Amino acid sequence: MYNIAIDGTAGSGKSTVARALAKRLDFNVFNTGDLYRGLACAYLDMGYHNITEKSVKDFIKRCEIKVEFLEDGQHTFVNNFDYTSRLHEEEISVLSSKVAPFKKVRKKVKKVQRQFAKNNNCVMEGRDICTAILPHADLKLFITARPEIRANRRYQQNKNEGKSYEEILKDINERDYNDSHRKVAPLKPAKDGIIIDNSDMTVEETVDYCEKLFKEKVR
Repeated sequence: MYNIAIDGTAGSGKSTVARALAKRLDFNVFNTGDLYRGLACAYLDMGYHNITEKSVKDFIKRCEIKVEFLEDGQHTFVNNFDYTSRLHEEEISVLSSKVAPFKKVRKKVKKVQRQFAKNNNCVMEGRDICTAILPHADLKLFITARPEIRANRRYQQNKNEGKSYEEILKDINERDYNDSHRKVAPLKPAKDGIIIDNSDMTVEETVDYCEKLFKEKVR
């Protein structure tokens, strides 16, 4: 099986690139960030508020994660409830980055990730895929862009949610700091990964480049 691992900063478009690249290669695409977002949704719905080791430990014991691929793509279930429609709310995105660093959370999610990669040609996108989940992937990519560019992209996508560009930029910078400074699996490129700064690239140009890199790698 061929595995392409994609990691990167929040708002860099890595999910969009992963879906488009998988479509071109006729691979399955697996968004691992959606698992953490699904857990963040469940965390709120189950009445948890503060993020502490004790509360997260109690929470994760009560959770079962399942991923299903339906006609419209990947769906994320926690305790048999489909959270797919809520996964990209800004509140959930921020909360997921705070829940994700805990070891017990990552252990539960990792099992789902690795089993899928073992059985499928896939593009797998999400946090620490290149460094911890699929360290032997055929191609490892780290996609990023300048914070101002990423904040503007989020602002254009979520104008109806009422957040200003300045608020989103603040969230992006906070997310970058939290992701890169956490003790467990901090956000960083793999040593043998390829860094792609797509600040001045369109989605199509980014996908073209990723496809080129993969074909060169497996030639």
